[in-house]
Amino acid sequence: MERETERHAGENGTAGKDAGAPGEREWYSRGYLPHRDAVGLTQSITFRLADSLPGERLKQWEQELASLPENRRLVERARRIQAWLDQGHGECWLRDPRLAQLVEDTLLHFDGRSYRLLAWCVMPNHVHALVELQPEHTLAGILHSWKSYTASEANRWLGRRGAFWQREYQDRFVRNEEHLQQAMEYIEQNPVKTGLVASPEHWRFSSAHHRQR
Repeated sequence: MERETERHAGENGTAGKDAGAPGEREWYSRGYLPHRDAVGLTQSITFRLADSLPGERLKQWEQELASLPENRRLVERARRIQAWLDQGHGECWLRDPRLAQLVEDTLLHFDGRSYRLLAWCVMPNHVHALVELQPEHTLAGILHSWKSYTASEANRWLGRRGAFWQREYQDRFVRNEEHLQQAMEYIEQNPVKTGLVASPEHWRFSSAHHRQR
């Protein structure tokens, strides 16, 4: 069973308590499945726009899944979240090429410094990224850097205020080489799966397109 969970990182400078140095605390839990921030660990991450998934829908799912064992409940919850996001709910601000480029540039900016960026895809209402953590950097800190900068810039361009990103994010650590390849394929195939393009490299804001270019 894969360890899959949802954590919190604010878009305006609020990271969770799990932002300690990796050497100090590798395994920890905040009431969900265990998380791990360790040097060299590869993580598959999904974070989404603030209006992409109503809180009422999440509460409904929590009630429906409450009787399941924790592992099954969290995996099913993550599956439902991804299926909902792929339907394109919300304003889908990342359809705007300026904003999608902003997010992609931010992911690439820290590549080789805080992490190795192995794959990514900027979808209309959510973002997938596959990263290998570097020394002295944590997943919570990385998400904080991404979300705080892009939220500020995106809100300025849109002429709006308020939350841009949903506070929560999903993360899954990659177990082995086979799992790594599956994670990369899943991320790059997301635009194809949702019918946005016919082939992964045709989706402009993705590692598949970047690699071909």
